[in-house]
Amino acid sequence: MTMKQSWQGWRVMVAVVLSIGLGLGVAQAEETKNQEGLWYSTESMNTGLPGEMDEAMLRTPREAMRSFTELTDKGDFEGAAHILNLTDLSPTEQRERGAMLARKLSEVFRRGKWLNISSLSGRRDAVIEDASGKDSRAGEPRRDIELVSMEVGSDAYDIRLGRYRISDHEPVWMITPESVRAIPALYDRYGPSRFEHYIPDRFKTPMGLLKLWEWFAIPLVLLMLWLIGKAVHALIGFMARWLPSGSPSIFVIQIQGPVAMIVVALVTQMLIEYVVSFSAIFATTLRVALITVMAWSAGAIALTLVDTFMLHLTRHMVGQIDDAKPRDDRKLLTTLYALRRVIILVLVISVTIYVLSQVKLFETLGMSILASASVLAVLVGVAGQAVLGNILSSFQLSLAKPVRIGDLVMFEGQWCYVEGIFYTYIRLRVWNERRLIVPVTYFASKAFENLSAGNTREYRSMELNVHLNADIAVLREKFLEFAQEEDDVIEHHKLLCSVTAQTISAQTLTCFLMASDPISGWRAEANIRERMLAFIRDHHPDWWPRNVMVISQQDITRGDADAP
Repeated sequence: MTMKQSWQGWRVMVAVVLSIGLGLGVAQAEETKNQEGLWYSTESMNTGLPGEMDEAMLRTPREAMRSFTELTDKGDFEGAAHILNLTDLSPTEQRERGAMLARKLSEVFRRGKWLNISSLSGRRDAVIEDASGKDSRAGEPRRDIELVSMEVGSDAYDIRLGRYRISDHEPVWMITPESVRAIPALYDRYGPSRFEHYIPDRFKTPMGLLKLWEWFAIPLVLLMLWLIGKAVHALIGFMARWLPSGSPSIFVIQIQGPVAMIVVALVTQMLIEYVVSFSAIFATTLRVALITVMAWSAGAIALTLVDTFMLHLTRHMVGQIDDAKPRDDRKLLTTLYALRRVIILVLVISVTIYVLSQVKLFETLGMSILASASVLAVLVGVAGQAVLGNILSSFQLSLAKPVRIGDLVMFEGQWCYVEGIFYTYIRLRVWNERRLIVPVTYFASKAFENLSAGNTREYRSMELNVHLNADIAVLREKFLEFAQEEDDVIEHHKLLCSVTAQTISAQTLTCFLMASDPISGWRAEANIRERMLAFIRDHHPDWWPRNVMVISQQDITRGDADAP
């Protein structure tokens, strides 16, 4: 082997070694870069705090917050301060304020929003685990997670956990510096009230989900609120006695309960805002209940106002619900019934959305609900088909107005007045004052005759069966006389009386008259029939129809009958 060839071999070997070293360096740099994305690196942490941090308690978000809760429950706030990232404070400030910040944060968790530690990740890298694959972030490691988000006035503050690697130690989870800076503001809003400073420390011992003093205070507060509600209810009832009878007094009496509930809710809200603050579980539940009560009470007052106005309109503008009143009044009353249903629908939807938003149902079940929307739609459609159909049909009737409140309809052979159109049924008043409750879908699917559509006039007919020898001219004259004397008969030029049928022994006389409305027409027909029958009975009893019995086949009209 020549010297030149040996030199070339060495150059190739050096090039290979350099390439391998460069590749390993790039791979190592890339791996280091990827690993640094899993945590925040720092050389030191909380050097001003006494004692040392137990890294074994902070390996996962769940372990970190469980350790924080256990330490604060035991009163070891100095130990809990090690779970806070106090790098924004100097070592001296860390030693002076660390325990105090841990205590304040524990009060914020206790009174602001309840932290469900079991819902936190139990993995060191806080990877989102979703076996269904519906979460787009599933499988991605995290180094920063949100615990809770709380509002102070118009500002929102997040309490977050961050993953930190201190020098060459194992990464740990700690409260982020940004969250530490928000503790004073959150404590001023959610911390204990002045009242609690006067409570002896022995009553502040945790007992289950609440503190000992809360188990005694809550029943007393509820008793006080019940007494306040009873007092407001009695006061409103006393005020109603001084109001004039009618719509104002009816309205005030009916809103006794809702107003009392609103006053109780407002007093309770003032108590938990300015006097005493309870634990987060009770306070959150109470706030949702208060908003729900206030919303339902305000909706009940609005419904009562609409109902009272409808009653006033019925009494003073429409009177008794029938078709003899102006169409505009009946149309307005029908619109009010539709408005009442809209208020109920808006109230139910608004309160439901608010309650769901308060309990964070959409955050925990939102993806599952959206993914199962088709299944839920089928279940709701099958289970509530009848109810939903009735609701939609009621809105259809209210908008199209084929019938209005007060219309006279002929439904399944019965004369009925439409008294009310509700969500799922229609209330009809039968002519004999009975009430017929009909499902809206059933009513809308059946053919009915609206006797009040267009105008209420009705052309009625009356039949009389008389003997063949009755004088039709005399009966016609009497009919015209009697009909013109009836107040319910209008358009006298349309009166008519003619023979419309004949049998071997009688003839049928049909009389026609025009009435202002069906009920008035029925009444006029009955009166005229009675007078016609009385006239025949008193003056021409031989005009009554009678049975004919054939005793001979001889035609007596020819005059050639043989003697018997």
